[in-house]
Amino acid sequence: MEKRQLMRLVIPSVLVIIVSIITMKYSPSETLVPLPSPVSDSSNLTTSKGVEIIAQGLQAPRAVDVSKDGRIFITEKNGSIRIVENGTLLEEPVGDIRVENIGDAGLLGLALHPNFTQNHLFYVYYTYSNNTGLFNRVLMLQESNYKIIDSKTIIDGIPGGEYRDGGRIKFGPDGKLYVSTGDASIPELSQDPDSLAGKILRVNEDGTIPLDNPISNSSVYAYGFRNAQGLAWNIGSGDLYVSDQGAAGNDEINLVTPGKNYGWPNEECNSNGENTAPLLCFNPSLEPSGLVFAGSDKLGYKEHLIVATLKGSHLREINFETGSQSTILVGYGRIADVVESGDGSIFVLTSNTDGRALPQKDDDKILRLTRS
Repeated sequence: MEKRQLMRLVIPSVLVIIVSIITMKYSPSETLVPLPSPVSDSSNLTTSKGVEIIAQGLQAPRAVDVSKDGRIFITEKNGSIRIVENGTLLEEPVGDIRVENIGDAGLLGLALHPNFTQNHLFYVYYTYSNNTGLFNRVLMLQESNYKIIDSKTIIDGIPGGEYRDGGRIKFGPDGKLYVSTGDASIPELSQDPDSLAGKILRVNEDGTIPLDNPISNSSVYAYGFRNAQGLAWNIGSGDLYVSDQGAAGNDEINLVTPGKNYGWPNEECNSNGENTAPLLCFNPSLEPSGLVFAGSDKLGYKEHLIVATLKGSHLREINFETGSQSTILVGYGRIADVVESGDGSIFVLTSNTDGRALPQKDDDKILRLTRS
């Protein structure tokens, strides 16, 4: 091989190593959290915990929620809304939404209304395009007999992009709908109070703005996020926790206070006095995605934060009282979302068919953590 060809191969690899070393060296050392050791199967679960495959064959799923009637609702990035009932993935979607399915964009978040079993309302977050560009919106949908029978736009005009669309939506313990948005690859939008990008939004179930929002006549609840992918509340304290994916490492777990600035793009994993510093920072990157604060002690995680990780390819448990962390699920590849059902079961959604991993047999899957 000629010397010039050899240098073309060697130089990029050397640069990657150098960048990784710099990122680790100059990131806040007090918040560094190591990745778990990679494994090739699911036998390395936390002692006394097991895992059950509930459904498989999903295509690039993004979000999961479980209704009180036991049905499991899932979004697939291509626009399909799927249902699992009695352990069977129903062949026909409950609905198909026309989306821009590119990069990270597509059909993303999903949240069932707190009274879903009575009113059959649920909400989705998705990317669309018009003649001016890419945008995201939140729809309220109504289901009957496994079909969508009504829809209403709740939030519209959220800046969108091929990457960094955020897209997690959840109802908080206050009955309000919370929405995480990304900066749509335009970092300065996160600090723009007039933009919905790079924010946590808070609205009433019908899309109107709550009177007690921190900014009058605005759905903005907090700002300064790059690509927030997880929302979770500690039911005991009512505190809201948000995961945010950093640019090169510097993934954050934030405790969110109404009206506060969380730094991006001016600060990552730090505070300059004008923004709120995160509780935790992960280097190297885990790409934290869905979050849940366990409300039940069925699996021994009550009031612990459980974090789904995409790049990290594991489920992480964080005990804020003791400061300890542990890996509670590995071997299933990328994990997009995690949710706790009403009976205390924890459901996990894998994400290996999104073009960023090597899919395993029958991917993607919904898993349920159990005691073995």
